[in-house]
Amino acid sequence: MAKSYDSKDLMVLEGLDAVRLRPGMYIGSTGSKGVHHILWEIVDNSIDELANGYGSKITVTLHQDGSATVEDDGRGIPTDIHPVYKVSGAELIFTKLHAGGKFDSSNYSYSGGLHGVGASVTNALSRYLHAEIHRNGKIYEISFKSVEDAKGKVHGGVVDKKLTEKGTTNKTGTKITFMPDDRIFLDNTLESSIIRKRLRELAFLNKGMEIEFIDEKEGVTHNFKYDGGLVDFIAYINEVKSPLFKPAIYIEGETDDIKMSAAIQYTDSYTESFFSYVNNIPTSEGGTHETGFKVGLTRAMNDIARKLGLLKDKEDNLLGEDYREGISAVLLVKMRNIEFEGQTKTKLGNPEVKGIVENLVIKELHRLFSKKENEKIAGIILDKAKGAAKVRLAAKKAKELTRQKNSIESSSLIGKLAACSSRKAESNELFIVEGDSAGGSAKQARDRGFQAILPLRGKPLNAEKKRIDQVLANEEIRTIIAALGTGVGEDFDISSLKFHKVIILSDADQDGAHIRAILLTFFFRYMKELITSGKVYMGMPPLYKVSKRDVVEYVYSDRELPDAIKRVGKGYTIQRYKGLGEMNPDQLWDTTMDPNKRTLVRVGIDDVANAELLITTLMGDDVEARKKYLAEYVDFNKKDNFMDITEN
Repeated sequence: MAKSYDSKDLMVLEGLDAVRLRPGMYIGSTGSKGVHHILWEIVDNSIDELANGYGSKITVTLHQDGSATVEDDGRGIPTDIHPVYKVSGAELIFTKLHAGGKFDSSNYSYSGGLHGVGASVTNALSRYLHAEIHRNGKIYEISFKSVEDAKGKVHGGVVDKKLTEKGTTNKTGTKITFMPDDRIFLDNTLESSIIRKRLRELAFLNKGMEIEFIDEKEGVTHNFKYDGGLVDFIAYINEVKSPLFKPAIYIEGETDDIKMSAAIQYTDSYTESFFSYVNNIPTSEGGTHETGFKVGLTRAMNDIARKLGLLKDKEDNLLGEDYREGISAVLLVKMRNIEFEGQTKTKLGNPEVKGIVENLVIKELHRLFSKKENEKIAGIILDKAKGAAKVRLAAKKAKELTRQKNSIESSSLIGKLAACSSRKAESNELFIVEGDSAGGSAKQARDRGFQAILPLRGKPLNAEKKRIDQVLANEEIRTIIAALGTGVGEDFDISSLKFHKVIILSDADQDGAHIRAILLTFFFRYMKELITSGKVYMGMPPLYKVSKRDVVEYVYSDRELPDAIKRVGKGYTIQRYKGLGEMNPDQLWDTTMDPNKRTLVRVGIDDVANAELLITTLMGDDVEARKKYLAEYVDFNKKDNFMDITEN
């Protein structure tokens, strides 16, 4: 029987005008990430209901007009009158910040929506929001909208229709429909592909939960339900890799109000693919739970190796990086009193979690590999780790080269890097440019005070296909590492980064896109924190110059060209830039390097698992998988496909 859940269970920490005034404080940004954030807040509430045992299905619908509906079969939002605030529970949840039933553990053991701002923030940043509630055998509805006062100020989330009873029902649950406010968001479009990926991820993380996505725009329905949970997640991630054993091994344990579950599989690749979550929230920057898992894995596997005779007494213990070569792992921790670093919830900060997860991993791996039938898998993991250790030792000298104290003046940079005069990393920018011709133009165009130029004299190595020793042997890669000053791989230290912005400035063509893809692959594999901390950018050079006498328009894509020609008018001339080297320094500064005029695209990772799959598919060895992806997702009649792929 479900525990009682009424308005008295809701607590208010103490309007919505503040949310509209500074939306970034609540949802991170007013771009694409922000508009999807307000959808996730509603979805997460439904997930929390089901994850705590109330209900079995969630349906998310993207409507033709751009609005969205989230429906679940949980208990339904409380509809009775709150004893203190004298309004219905539904009105309270949607109009008061920090109002909800998740501040203690009596209604939700584990929850992603711990701040209690989700539903109210979504309401505040929507044109309208309508809720239909099935509860106590009755159907209720309540509506809100944004309104403009006499002074022209818009107030969001204002009650439009008080909670009313509209019929009877034999179901329970909540159905919420809202329209993101186009006055708040730079683009209020909810993207089908982003929604689909996140809902699939949530289904993997919640074993057996049914999540339906109805895309009315495309006229398709997707159903996600995975009875294998994290094991199915690993199979999806490694779909285009070559696993060394199947299926993935699975461990789980619980102590001190913390539940830990993980799936682990090794492949023949050379890099680690690690995905961590806390209460279904992706922690792309890791945190104490990831640290605990990695330490526990290393300790446990060294102990197990000696017990099974796979490591001899005379042999040294293997290192963590050895055990993580080729690993694909998903870690899910469920806990209360989460301390995330930052409102965007990307890094777990609870110090006590490290030791708890470490001990759980050690205990459960020992239990797993104490069984005779699993000894073969332990042997496969040890063979892989021993091979990685040999490569690590062979690569030691190459790594030492990249860690020189004076790496920015080291011999590998002489004649290559045009350094800036400032030594203040927080204001400096590094432009990685394609070729000596572009490098020469960029060196003349730059502001020498804070802009450094590093020309590449050939395409860097594709790090996806090579081991770390081979990567470090590549001259272009070594030059980049030396210029950044951070070290690489296990030795990466972002506090040593010599630049606030690392800007990939390649030509606006297919070759330029390929170089971007190669560099982003290297950063993703060996300097991921460079991306997650928002230091990596792509410069956007123009494709065309359309001019007539003193009227000049720079055009950045083929799609923009016809409109630019119309604006310039008859008698125009067009210059097609085949490369950055064709632009004179003044043009390059005005269009691409001047901080007051240029456009930069910051590189981020919204979906780590999807980024992993995409990089493996597009940059890995499996040609057939790449062909299949391109055939399914790329329109070859459309120009600028290379930009669409690399910016995905």
